[in-house]
Amino acid sequence: MNWRIKIYNLLRWSEKYTKTDMVYLARGGFWLGFGQIISTASVFLLAIAFANLLPKETYGIYKYALSLAEILTALTLTGMNTAVAQAVARGFEGTLKKSFWIQLKWSALMLFAAAAGSIYYFLRGNKVLGLTLIIIGIFSPILNSANTYNAFLNGKKEFKSLAKYSVISSIVWVTTIFFTLILTKNPVWLVFAYLISTTGTSVFFYIYSIKKIKPNKKIDSDSISYGKHLSLINVFGSVAWCLDNILVFHYLGPASLAIYSFATAPVEQIKGLLKNNAPALAMPKIVPHSLEETNTIIRKRLFQLILAGALIATIYIILIPYFFKIFFPKYLGSIFFSRLYGINIAFMPIIYLLTAVINAKLIHMPKKWLYQSAIMAQIILIASLLLLTPLLGITGVIISKIIFYTTSFVFWLYYWKKLLRTSR
Repeated sequence: MNWRIKIYNLLRWSEKYTKTDMVYLARGGFWLGFGQIISTASVFLLAIAFANLLPKETYGIYKYALSLAEILTALTLTGMNTAVAQAVARGFEGTLKKSFWIQLKWSALMLFAAAAGSIYYFLRGNKVLGLTLIIIGIFSPILNSANTYNAFLNGKKEFKSLAKYSVISSIVWVTTIFFTLILTKNPVWLVFAYLISTTGTSVFFYIYSIKKIKPNKKIDSDSISYGKHLSLINVFGSVAWCLDNILVFHYLGPASLAIYSFATAPVEQIKGLLKNNAPALAMPKIVPHSLEETNTIIRKRLFQLILAGALIATIYIILIPYFFKIFFPKYLGSIFFSRLYGINIAFMPIIYLLTAVINAKLIHMPKKWLYQSAIMAQIILIASLLLLTPLLGITGVIISKIIFYTTSFVFWLYYWKKLLRTSR
């Protein structure tokens, strides 16, 4: 126990220099980091299996099907997770259950869209994608509603539970897909394995979290309303973000999509580590602060996060060729694209800090600003993808993503400053 006291005292001492609650950061960061590391390791092992056991064309079809699932998910209330986390952090724990049933009801839109897409592919003679869309339409509405338990635990600062459940969920779905991959190379069964395992764990932990924590019945109607508005914004964003896979598949074919997917996968894992952990830790701590106090936090962290992002990006670009040569020798064609895509890492830390700030203070922000800040960057992404993908192929897609991250940073910062000016 003596070493724990020494570490505690050391963390408290360091707060004089970091100006941060280091004990909170260490506790929450440890559990979230632990969960993310295990999840990332599981996904990495599965990626090795995909790279060595599945033909590129088949893997490309599998990734395309999951991209269709993400686009259809945009028709659900995807912004509710942000709204629930913010409401729970302020004590409105009953917002979780309310959100679940509202999301499930609104998922009817997704169900109809999946059915229409399935009919379209069947009529074109593509039974694989037709069957896949039926599976997506059945499972995704339940999955997207139940996984709101993550937002609930985030708002409650239950980072240890959040990490444990994330680890168990990752192990379950990765193991399920791995054994399915051993038995069959059919992308329909692979998508089925993914969705039934992720849906099953989400439903289980949603119910378990409610029974364990017993949330109060207080509901924040404003957060529900903002969740709907954020979801409307996310419709555009989800389509924009998945458009890369759709365009690569249609212009260049499934094998090229497999190359692009492996090129971007390492960066997306780093992005997941930052996106899941940084806002999760920062948002509950920012909620109680005033706008001016929050702005002071941003000013202190801005240069540090930009420098950290640039350092991580540089290390990534240097080391990634060795990574591919060791683990993905069949995808050496992805190295150039992966290094180019790695430039995006430089923007990620500061963008996710600004995301946490906006999520914590969205109740103060006019709805039209939320639409403008998100949609303008997404319009630029869609336009650049449509223009550059036919001209430059995968290189054009990656340049479009770099443009998107740059403009997202500029727009978020602009509207944050605008919110500060109008609140004074």
